[in-house]
Amino acid sequence: MSNRHLARTIAMQSLYQWDFLGQDDARLPEVIAFNRSEFAPDFDDGGFVESLVDGTLQNRPAIDGIITKFAPDWPLDAITIIDRNILRLGCYELKFSETVPSKVAINEAIELAKSFGGEASGRFVNGVLGAIYKDMVAKNELKEADKIVPKKKEEPA
Repeated sequence: MSNRHLARTIAMQSLYQWDFLGQDDARLPEVIAFNRSEFAPDFDDGGFVESLVDGTLQNRPAIDGIITKFAPDWPLDAITIIDRNILRLGCYELKFSETVPSKVAINEAIELAKSFGGEASGRFVNGVLGAIYKDMVAKNELKEADKIVPKKKEEPA
């Protein structure tokens, strides 16, 4: 598991626990510390977990509005807690994080949904985040991170 994927897993677990325990922001540092100690006690991510959780919660009203718009048949409180928080995290990285390419944000969220959600979670997360991404493309709202084209490897002679 890559360091970034592990950090996203800890962030997702922390958001899940925060939501499950009644969304008490004061307990968030304690929740993150607990999840770090349980799942990766020696892991140094340079603050990536905290930046993901903080960014997600700071943008939560906008994120929840986006999810509601692109999953109109699913009221936010009807989405399972795990799927809701995977969507929040994925939507944060997709729409608000300038350093994470959109396709990486979508793929990471799908992997989290497959690992921690129900049988249809991966497809559900893919559908919602894919629709958000298509809307971003249609409105020409791609981030700088999406415009960076990786260099092709030179083929051997």
